[in-house]
Amino acid sequence: MREIRTSGSVGAPGGQPPGATRHTVILDVLRELRPVVGQIEVHDRDLGRQLRRAATSVALNCSEGSGSHGGTRRERYRNALGSARETGACLDAAMALGYVESIDAALLDRLDHVRAVLVKNVV
Repeated sequence: MREIRTSGSVGAPGGQPPGATRHTVILDVLRELRPVVGQIEVHDRDLGRQLRRAATSVALNCSEGSGSHGGTRRERYRNALGSARETGACLDAAMALGYVESIDAALLDRLDHVRAVLVKNVV
């Protein structure tokens, strides 16, 4: 599968090279979420779907934002940040409800990194 690289290089945690793009980090998070979504869906199909939609929305809005300018760019990144926060909330809910025992710390670190980068883009 070919990855589409977008503008906006950022350093990335978890062994990613410093030139890794924002989009690549987000796709890594999506890949790592696949088994977690599956575990959640065993217990709660709706929460699994919501997690999948929220996480996918981060990638889509970041990609759209990177091709936009001014207020539109900022708004797409703001939408992506909201979706990244929703992704984290879905994971928190799944843990609280006992749908998953634990979530890989490196995955959570990458998600935190995505949120931190997005905060810098909307402020």
